[in-house]
Amino acid sequence: MKTNTTTVNGIDTQALLGAIEAIRNNPAEAQSKWHVTSHWKGGTRSETKVKSSQLGNQTIAKDFTIGIDEPLELCGTNQFANPQEYLMAALNACMIVGYTALTALEGIELEELRIETEGEIDIQGFLGLDPSVKPGYDHLRYTVHLKGDGTPEQFERIHRTVMATSPNYFNVANAVPLKSKLVLESPATV
Repeated sequence: MKTNTTTVNGIDTQALLGAIEAIRNNPAEAQSKWHVTSHWKGGTRSETKVKSSQLGNQTIAKDFTIGIDEPLELCGTNQFANPQEYLMAALNACMIVGYTALTALEGIELEELRIETEGEIDIQGFLGLDPSVKPGYDHLRYTVHLKGDGTPEQFERIHRTVMATSPNYFNVANAVPLKSKLVLESPATV
């Protein structure tokens, strides 16, 4: 049951349409920049800080901390999800934003939206034990569970659109060039 005709699935459709129109009229407003800083916390633990992001010419202040670890079996303390789980979570979350926004714009009310993602990595590659074993996935498998008042045709069209427009789907499905820089800090003197 719709209680507010402009809010569907928790998305203010008028605000979303306004943002789309503003970007259509001024493409510079579509430029975004994301930044995180990760610090080693001992062993396999790290902590990633998110302080701000940028959208158009607006800086958005943030204050988030993401804890990362490995399971005991990989010499971790199992205090937090590991990098692979965060990678999959980031993929799923990005696609969920797309499904939620697109269904909202079509007036489709969702009852359930769940994405299950899995993949296998042969740890021999990570450990450098066998140069013929790559350190990453051959592929990831994901299943999207959607339930709502849309038609199968609407959900299929939205599914194809999410795959075509989700930034993290693109980033995982395509090789994104990484540009590295190594800065060596001087050891502390006593």
